[in-house]
Amino acid sequence: MAKKLKISEIDVPQSVKDVLDSLGIKELFPPQTDTIRAGLLEGQNIVLASPTASGKTLIAELASMKHVLENQGKVIYLSPLRALASEKCDEFKKYSQIVKVDGRKVSIGISTSDFDDADNWMEKFDVVITTNEKADSLLRHRAKWMDNISLVVADEVHLLNEAERGPTLEIVLARLMQINPCIQILALSATITNVDEIAGWLNSKFIVTEWRPIDLREGVVFQDEIQYKDGGSRRIEQETRFPYVNLVLDALKSGGQALVFASSRRNAVSAAKTLAANMGKAVSKTGSVLIKHAMEKVNRELLEREAYKIEETGEKTQISDELAEMVRCGVAYHHAGLSGVQRKIIEDSFKERKLRVLTATPTLAWGVNLPARMVIVQDYRRFEAGYGNYPIPVLDYKQMAGRAGRPKYDKFGESVIIAKTQDEADYLMEGYVLAKTERIWSRMAVEKIIRGHVLATIASDYAHSEEGIFEFFGKTFYAYQHDVKAIKSVIARILKYLFDEQMIVVDRRDVYATKFGKRVSELYIDPLSAVIMREALTKKPDYLTEFSLLHMIAHTPDMGPVMRPYAREIDVLSLQLEQHRGELLINPPNEWENHMGYEEFLSEIKTAIIMKSWIEETTEDQLITKFGIHPGDLYRIIENAKWLLHATHELSPLVGANKEIKLLADELEERITKGTKRELLPIVRIEGIGRIRGRIIYNAGYKTIEDLKTASLEDLTHLHLVGPRVARKIKEQVGGFVEKDPLENWDKEPQQEFKQKTLF
Repeated sequence: MAKKLKISEIDVPQSVKDVLDSLGIKELFPPQTDTIRAGLLEGQNIVLASPTASGKTLIAELASMKHVLENQGKVIYLSPLRALASEKCDEFKKYSQIVKVDGRKVSIGISTSDFDDADNWMEKFDVVITTNEKADSLLRHRAKWMDNISLVVADEVHLLNEAERGPTLEIVLARLMQINPCIQILALSATITNVDEIAGWLNSKFIVTEWRPIDLREGVVFQDEIQYKDGGSRRIEQETRFPYVNLVLDALKSGGQALVFASSRRNAVSAAKTLAANMGKAVSKTGSVLIKHAMEKVNRELLEREAYKIEETGEKTQISDELAEMVRCGVAYHHAGLSGVQRKIIEDSFKERKLRVLTATPTLAWGVNLPARMVIVQDYRRFEAGYGNYPIPVLDYKQMAGRAGRPKYDKFGESVIIAKTQDEADYLMEGYVLAKTERIWSRMAVEKIIRGHVLATIASDYAHSEEGIFEFFGKTFYAYQHDVKAIKSVIARILKYLFDEQMIVVDRRDVYATKFGKRVSELYIDPLSAVIMREALTKKPDYLTEFSLLHMIAHTPDMGPVMRPYAREIDVLSLQLEQHRGELLINPPNEWENHMGYEEFLSEIKTAIIMKSWIEETTEDQLITKFGIHPGDLYRIIENAKWLLHATHELSPLVGANKEIKLLADELEERITKGTKRELLPIVRIEGIGRIRGRIIYNAGYKTIEDLKTASLEDLTHLHLVGPRVARKIKEQVGGFVEKDPLENWDKEPQQEFKQKTLF
């Protein structure tokens, strides 16, 4: 192994070395040393493929600070997920006290939402951290500050293989290389088989390593024995009848944390419940001194505080109560059905070692950095529509296994996959533990995935001829792997579709976007969604209502997964469909001629009813109970609805829709954001007032801003969930006379803090 570089030896400004020295970082890990020696700090493009926790982020930080402090240009850091982008932003902020040559401090910015904005305010930042989708949106808006980017860091670049998000990352990298052929690229990846292909596409050197700061022991457990990759084995005490519980208890005995990966949300919740129930039983049943000692280390007071945070994130629900009770036992589950605030509390608690055990769906393995002493893969199969329960890719397994081992806490990490038979144990050892990861393939050549990218290429003036379009797509990873000829027929079909739908026009050999097509591209919606909207908005239903627009947006592909009806709901939803038929802007399919289409339509009706219930101030708990929806899915629907209602508002004048539609879409966008009836809008526009506080204030007789202006501070203070601090904040915003506070030391009174202002 080559000698590791010391921080003092690398070619970055002294101020960067000082920051790292203050954090106790004196030398580089071997993968970091190899990357520096390969020429990263001299402008060389690099693809670094190495395991989790091998120090890839520090390499990105060094390259970024080199560019910023030597005035080479701006840096853009591409992340696949918002949560991961936020985590990286926090990590980069340690450099924000460094003063540049111009006297200003290094500035770190993050932009992950609002796709209909060029975010010109981001120009002031030196390092911009964003998601792949937001970067694509910025490129469509031709944000001027992006011309000054000299370094792009592409995190988790192996996600090129992911069907839904891979093509966007591919387009963003190809576009950045198109507008600035001299741009430096640092691509960070898990260890994959064909790193050389990705490096060839990016004109990069590549570094592949299996080095980790903490050794990883991978194995398969069958009954009471773990067989390891290196041929070793050991016994696990059978404290309970659940293998994963026994493994967790084994990790606790050594003072470690455990991360259990389940195949679905339901299984993750079930495993967490079982763990919470069995941990206490195991202690009392076995009298194990080691387990008792481990459990005693858990600070009950800290867990009570974390449980309280969970209970107070938004509205009180059965889910929040259930999760809080698990947290009190040192256990939690994590999946996309939880609210963002709840997930963040759980992530922070696990990182801070307050929680001992976390169950999760495999998506966590691609997200935030949550290492554990032991990783347990409960099931290697996952449900996939059209396939049933299907074995996961080796790459997914390796990502989960890579979470084992906590730097600074463990001498080694342990990853175990559970087998139910000896034959299955042999299969798992050969097929996963000893196996190499699959090749990464571009997922670009699918019409529904790239039609928006083809339109954007024309609408944002990146190409104005068929040859120019082919030339750009010839720079993609797909063309590198296959040849652009393989994608030409797909692009030709898309161009015909865009022409037929009046999004582009052809003038001799030149191709231009229409006003409609350009706006569709800027709004970052699928051209098919825009066509659905245009056709719907030019129809005249028997009567136009809120439900008309809510169902229309539920019918678009951009809404994402709609809420599937349970068997017991089919008849009720069919009746709802008939009751709303006169309001619909989309004609329903015939139940007998197109049964599958009819059920899909009922899913859209259910999704629209959920949105309608939300803006009618139905509580979150009632929505969960009635519709079987998780908070995370509810917030996803709300976010997508806001985006699509904004698009409806923007497109309606371009398609000749009635002015009433534009006004209704604008109002609905605000109502879906706040989750309120129309009457509450003036109240909830006040900062710090959401749907619950707003309703309390309104029902107390303060129905207008004028009412609040003339209200006394004392009267507002005595309202439930308001109190003196919020009351004063209201008065400061609405104007009017604020008398001397009748409550002495009002701002020192203990106040209940609320996290989700949309709800409160």
